[in-house]
Amino acid sequence: MGGDLIRRRLPGGPDTAGTRPDAEPRRVVPPKTVGIVWALLALNTLGSAGAKTVVPLPRSLIQMATMGALVTAFTLALAVNLHLRIRPSAFVFLLTLLLVPSVISSANLEVGYGALFRCARLGLFVGTLWLLSRWWDGSTTFVRHHIRMYFAVLVSVAAGLVVSPGTAMPEYYGGRLVGALWPLTPPQIGQYAAVIIGLTVLLLLGRMTDKASAAVIIVPSIVLLALTHTRTATLGLLVGLVLAISSLVLSSAAARRFFAWTVLIAVVAAVAFSSAMQAWYLRGQSQENMSNLTGRAKVWDALLAAPRTTGEKVFGVGLSDKSFGGLPIDNSWLAVYHEQGLLGITIVAAMIIALGGVALLRPPSVPRACAIFLISYCAISSYTEAGLGDASPYLLHLALAASLLATPAPATALTKAEVPRRRIPRWARR
Repeated sequence: MGGDLIRRRLPGGPDTAGTRPDAEPRRVVPPKTVGIVWALLALNTLGSAGAKTVVPLPRSLIQMATMGALVTAFTLALAVNLHLRIRPSAFVFLLTLLLVPSVISSANLEVGYGALFRCARLGLFVGTLWLLSRWWDGSTTFVRHHIRMYFAVLVSVAAGLVVSPGTAMPEYYGGRLVGALWPLTPPQIGQYAAVIIGLTVLLLLGRMTDKASAAVIIVPSIVLLALTHTRTATLGLLVGLVLAISSLVLSSAAARRFFAWTVLIAVVAAVAFSSAMQAWYLRGQSQENMSNLTGRAKVWDALLAAPRTTGEKVFGVGLSDKSFGGLPIDNSWLAVYHEQGLLGITIVAAMIIALGGVALLRPPSVPRACAIFLISYCAISSYTEAGLGDASPYLLHLALAASLLATPAPATALTKAEVPRRRIPRWARR
């Protein structure tokens, strides 16, 4: 090891300090604290409303835990980045601009003081992402943090299913899987399962993980996804993987084999289990209920028909709990229009377009494929799920995509403390 370090410092050898103009970029390795910060951001976006749990948890206690996680995340991110070194990011910049209509509309207090609280939460969320952007270099480091955190959430869901099956699959949710230890809804669980399945499959295709480790993540996640009966998450997973793997087909033999086998298995399953798959998809609902998207269309029509002033059309009514008339909006675009107006929709659309455009311009790679999967998944889910205009798992998924599309930092000279010291043999010290 000592000899290797000595050779690196010989004249004409590799310029690991980055002092020559042609030096290769030196990756800034993120400290372990960065992974903790990412996990705390994910914890903050779990939400406080959902199913009944085995041990009743007061909503105020859950909100205190999630908000405390965000404050802690910001504090830790600031502690490891005291010099406030950030990297340019169009995504985080646009997300910062989204604060403008959010604050302007929330200042009217049309939806109460909770709107200002949500603005502060979004501001802390964005500030933490800026601090973490220093370590966004196009590597899969944050992908692994993402998978670990959400797999831990799924482990808690599975534990709740074992401890109390009746609570985990209640009748008021149609027998769909919910969080029995932490109040999580079926769409939430389906989202987390679908995202980590897709990311793990792509890491496996890129040989960035082994088959055994991938199976530990993928197999139980597929089971939990099936138990949630979440159509949006399943569709987002399938379409996202098709687009992501297609971006690797020309450069990866493993991707070509996986794509071919997946198509073959899908065709066989569609023929052999068509009736079972149709029953799973319908979830016992009537055709009329399916046509109005389980009641969502009625809420959407009422929201669009509601009278609005010019200010409300442009800036919205302020950050709320993503509901209208006491019913969930369940559409990111309509929720943004309701809360942040047409200006908010423009900014959110610009975020998606910017990420998608950069992804198309990047050369084929596993990080690019992961970014394509996340962008396409969020775009599909935005039709029946809200969250693109406020601190949510969807914004965290897109932030992960932004980190994957970032270019490596330019080479910089090592500080005196970072330069490896030459190990002098004991005999030479005499």
